[in-house]
Amino acid sequence: MRPFTYSRATSLDQAISESGHPHSAIMAGGTTLVDLMRGDLTGADQVIDIAHIPGLAEIEVEGETLRFGALARMADVAENTFLKHNYPALVESLQLAASQQIRNAATLGGNLLQRTRCVYFRDGVSDCNQRTPGSGCAALDGEDREMALFGTSDRCIATYPGDWGTALAAFDTTIEIASDSGRRVVDFADFHTAYGEDPARLSILRPGEIVTAILVKATPSGKRSTYIKVRDRQSYAYALTSAAVALETDGETVIAARVALGGVASKPWRAQAAEAVLIGRRLDEALAIEAGHAAFTDAKPLRHNQFKIELGARTVARAALVAKGKI
Repeated sequence: MRPFTYSRATSLDQAISESGHPHSAIMAGGTTLVDLMRGDLTGADQVIDIAHIPGLAEIEVEGETLRFGALARMADVAENTFLKHNYPALVESLQLAASQQIRNAATLGGNLLQRTRCVYFRDGVSDCNQRTPGSGCAALDGEDREMALFGTSDRCIATYPGDWGTALAAFDTTIEIASDSGRRVVDFADFHTAYGEDPARLSILRPGEIVTAILVKATPSGKRSTYIKVRDRQSYAYALTSAAVALETDGETVIAARVALGGVASKPWRAQAAEAVLIGRRLDEALAIEAGHAAFTDAKPLRHNQFKIELGARTVARAALVAKGKI
């Protein structure tokens, strides 16, 4: 671990001022950052602890919007009674993420910004354009079973690991960001960046900017939503494939649908082709499977992850049928 300085911010203004340094790192729950620093996987030489800034951990309903403070704990959201009844996909995605001990410490904002679990990034020695820009990507010629099918480039094929982010993509979500120039709100679809020429840049955040809240627009589809996750083991494993589906129905007919994919893309991935299949039609098992296959029409499989296409299609199909059955 390289030497670093530590400061505990007592106000958002202080945190913003100190985080303008290009090699600074924001710490909230610390469940990801500490691991990265132990492995010397981040170039941070200055850590700013924002966990004690007041006013950033509330979970509130503001008119037609659900507001999640960036410092809200994953465990608190996963046990929220209102959300369990009205937005089960948001709750289920957190219940299936990490261990209870980690959920007790980790924050929503930190979860959104967690780094990839790609083994070539995490081993600290392989060529990796995320860790060391310009060094190459060992995964391109290596084991790619867990790598992405969407949003990759010739510089990186790693998957985005988050469950919460995948669930958010199934709703109209925006991210509130604060800086010394004020606050701005961006669409969640634009928050994470595609790998392209610069895989090391994972979001639109600039030095001196801090996520303060996640905003989800209220929708009737919330009650008929679910998050399904398929993984190698049932305890503390990242998704091979996952799907968040939110539906609004009129009897057996789908009148609105949102479908998002996890474990298969460089960022939370919305599957609009699957939504188009579902809307306006009676949802049964055959239609659910058709929607699942539509979600993966544009997938780009590698040598070892072709299986994710069929697995992912079935994950979407199952999620659609489970969502339909929600009351």
